[in-house]
Amino acid sequence: MARLAKTIGLALALLLTLVPVAAEAKVRLFFWSRDSGKYFPHAFVTLKGTLDATGAPVDTSYGFTLNSVSPIALFAAVPAHVDITSKQYMRPSTAQFELEISDAQYQAIVDQAADWNDARWSLNKRNCVHFVAEVARRAGLTVVEDRKLMKKPRSFTLSLIPLNPGRVTVIGLTGEQLWAKDPSAENHNVPEKTKGSVLENEIRGLPAEDAR
Repeated sequence: MARLAKTIGLALALLLTLVPVAAEAKVRLFFWSRDSGKYFPHAFVTLKGTLDATGAPVDTSYGFTLNSVSPIALFAAVPAHVDITSKQYMRPSTAQFELEISDAQYQAIVDQAADWNDARWSLNKRNCVHFVAEVARRAGLTVVEDRKLMKKPRSFTLSLIPLNPGRVTVIGLTGEQLWAKDPSAENHNVPEKTKGSVLENEIRGLPAEDAR
């Protein structure tokens, strides 16, 4: 009898090893910056993964940018929108770090994108860096808005890393490098190129860390 029970136990253990285990649902939040080159500097985020509650896929990007280039933007608030950052813009941009977020944190970021979509862009009070700072807060990160950094996408994004030890994973790779190393991080449900976006207009003579 004991031998039979042992045999059944071994058989059940073998069966369990053959049953596929569902992948753990998680949403990864990536913080990016782009500071130099022929396009506008910018800070933005991407999200990739699966919601825990529903299993729904998550695959998008968010950034806040002005609708058009105008000298007025240097002195006054101008129309703006939440931009779905394109893959063309992501490839040479740098993914600085990532973290995993909960379903509730993901929804808070989606709500932020909706709330900011018709907001006005202000160089000193409401630019892409301010948008990313709020995303970080909604993701549960510690954020310090140092005025010296709020027009500097790369410097501000990097400043979040030492403020959140053990909570973020440092990456420091371009989009092209990251996707080659970790294909699961690549966004597919975003446009290859966004026609008419100021981010994809070639700009000459722009200071390296002006925020857009």
